[in-house]
Amino acid sequence: MEKNLTEKTLTIGVIAKPQGIRGEVKVIPYTDGCESFSGLKRVFIDGEEVKILSVRLGADAVFLGLKGVPDRNAAELLRGKELTIPREEAPDPGEGRFYIADLLGAEIVTEEGELLGVLKEIRQASADIYFLDRDGKEILFPAVKGVITGVNVAEKRITVCKKRFDEVAVI
Repeated sequence: MEKNLTEKTLTIGVIAKPQGIRGEVKVIPYTDGCESFSGLKRVFIDGEEVKILSVRLGADAVFLGLKGVPDRNAAELLRGKELTIPREEAPDPGEGRFYIADLLGAEIVTEEGELLGVLKEIRQASADIYFLDRDGKEILFPAVKGVITGVNVAEKRITVCKKRFDEVAVI
C-alpha cells in the first residue's frame, strides 16, 4: 500500500499541490487505489496529527480538506509532504496483497532455493518494478504473472520462477 515504513507508521501518499482556493490539497496516493482514503479520519504530516475534513476521490489522485489548512497559501506550504498513518489503522491489504514496506529487505530466492539478492526498492508502475541488490549489483525485474511464485512476509522471503526471472530481469 505504501512507500516507506517505520515499525509504527505507513506512508500512504504525498501532497502534490494545492487544489482550488479553499485549502484543499491534491494527494498522489502510494496505495493501490484512491478508495483506501475514504475511511480515514486523520493523517500525520511531519509527525503531527491532522484531521481530515473532506475526501474527494479522483481517477489517480485524492483531494483532501484538512483541519488547519483554510486557504491556498496554507495548502501550498504542504506541497511535497508525505502523509503517514499509524500502522494499526491501516486496512488489511487483502489476500495475496502486501504492503511494500513488508517486502523491503526480503530475500529473493528461486524455487530451488538459490539466493538471487535482497529486495531494496519497489517502484510502482503498470507492473511494479522490483530492485534487488546482489553483491552490490542492482538487478531490476517486473512483478508480472509467472515471475513471483510465493511471498512469505514473516520469513522476509520472495520466491521466483528462475526461468521467468531470467527472461525479464535487467542486470
